[in-house]
Amino acid sequence: MTESPGGDANVPGRNRRRFPGISSRSYEHPADRSALVALRKLSGFDTVFKTLSGLLPERSLRLLFLSDSVRVGDQQFAHLHAMLRDACYILDLEKVPPMYVNQDPQPNAMCIGLDEPIIVVTTGLVELLDEEEMRAVIGHEVGHALSGHAVYRTILLFLTNLATKVAWIPLGNVAVMAIVTALREWFRKSELSADRAGLLVGQDLQASMRGLMKLAGGNHLHEMNVDAFLKQAEEYESGGDLRDSVLKILNVLPRSHPFTTVRAAELKKWSESRDYQRIMDGHYPRRDEDKDASVSDSFRDSAAHYADSVRTSKDPLMGLVRDIAGGAGDLGGKLRDTVFGSRSQGAGGSGGGDGASGSDGPGSAGK
Repeated sequence: MTESPGGDANVPGRNRRRFPGISSRSYEHPADRSALVALRKLSGFDTVFKTLSGLLPERSLRLLFLSDSVRVGDQQFAHLHAMLRDACYILDLEKVPPMYVNQDPQPNAMCIGLDEPIIVVTTGLVELLDEEEMRAVIGHEVGHALSGHAVYRTILLFLTNLATKVAWIPLGNVAVMAIVTALREWFRKSELSADRAGLLVGQDLQASMRGLMKLAGGNHLHEMNVDAFLKQAEEYESGGDLRDSVLKILNVLPRSHPFTTVRAAELKKWSESRDYQRIMDGHYPRRDEDKDASVSDSFRDSAAHYADSVRTSKDPLMGLVRDIAGGAGDLGGKLRDTVFGSRSQGAGGSGGGDGASGSDGPGSAGK
């Protein structure tokens, strides 16, 4: 049986590894980690954000959930309380954050708060997931708390709300939305970090995959397949032409979370990595070493990750970036062929095989 703080006997019996003193740097996505390491190095950072907390609706949010949601505990949603305590025990989070169940048919969970994080899960999520899938989600939210993501999530919520209020001011909305867009890009990476934390807590890759599939397709597991779901992610990344690459960027910009198939593919790739295996073997950065973490090393790791992403990506736009970086000769012709397809296909009188007519061929990934 996995022990929990205070010796809670309700913890399920499957044995899972615990990670004493683990630093969130162990599981953070490189882009997420570099930003967090830099922010933690800023003198007075905590003081500034505690001052800001007076301007943000955190107190109002706490009162709202306290008054209009169900607080998880020994007497309410006890099975969720046991999972929460178990997740905090595995990741060695000393203070168990308050958790609430909110009546909402939309499956969702979040960790917010500047001073002290709180976790909120919706009834739609509780009803959708089984025990092991829910364990991964709670581990995901505890990972957010351990990394300090709740601070930035709260600010993101505040700024998104502010943007709507200042929309009438010339350029005011543009300035705020520029910050919101940057925060969303960081937050999408932080979600990949938290997915990894969820896997460290649940230690069941299939449960994590099932949970993500259910978020995408509902409670119809008998109609879904993990391998086929992951194949969707591969098709999404590699399919189409430059027009599709631009549409992918436009589609993801307003989102705070990466697309579900992408999350599943990223988590599976990390589960097969040496980094994950080292953590499971007990070799990971400790929290008491965080103050000595190098900002420059973190940025180098982040830059190396993005360089590797460009190098290995099957996306047409990334392919063009590689060609430009490599000094491609006929750039104009390369761009034309990438966007519209090779003109040699139209030589046989197929009636505009370069795609300029707007009708996709049978092999188009857009269908």
